[in-house]
Amino acid sequence: MAKKKKEIKKLEKRQKKEEDEEESGGTSLDDAFSDDSDVEYAESKPRKIKKKSKEEMEDEIEDAEERAENVGRAMNGGGEVEHASVKASKPVGKIKKGDKVKVDNLNLEVDVQIVLMDHGTTKEMAIEVFNPKTDIDYQLRYFSDQVESTMEFYELADGIMYVKRSAKIVSW
Repeated sequence: MAKKKKEIKKLEKRQKKEEDEEESGGTSLDDAFSDDSDVEYAESKPRKIKKKSKEEMEDEIEDAEERAENVGRAMNGGGEVEHASVKASKPVGKIKKGDKVKVDNLNLEVDVQIVLMDHGTTKEMAIEVFNPKTDIDYQLRYFSDQVESTMEFYELADGIMYVKRSAKIVSW
């Protein structure tokens, strides 16, 4: 009988403790979040897309173009790079793999000539060249209908991006 009285007292203490916890407004964090596996969350509200006026869109495009120009200037050493003057011994279209090209003091060898983009009336072209001594890759870019006035010289940097370099004279 003494055992039963002890058990009854323990139960009464437990019940009183639980009642005190409920009155104090508290359950432990473990108890509060123990059964959250069946909780269903509401769907997110759809994102409101602000419609922009034509003027706002044009301003954003101008800003993006200006940022792109600034990046280009930073990549090219800060200034405008002028087009190289061309001294051709044969038409640019006849240049093929293995031909020699000289850009200022660099003696380069042609790897391939490719069309970068066909604009219909003109083609944006690139002659991929390399320095056989250092194995550095370069490109000569031009428009097919304006070779002399559009020739630009690029160097492959870090094996992933061509960076515009200054060149005064390109000859083949």
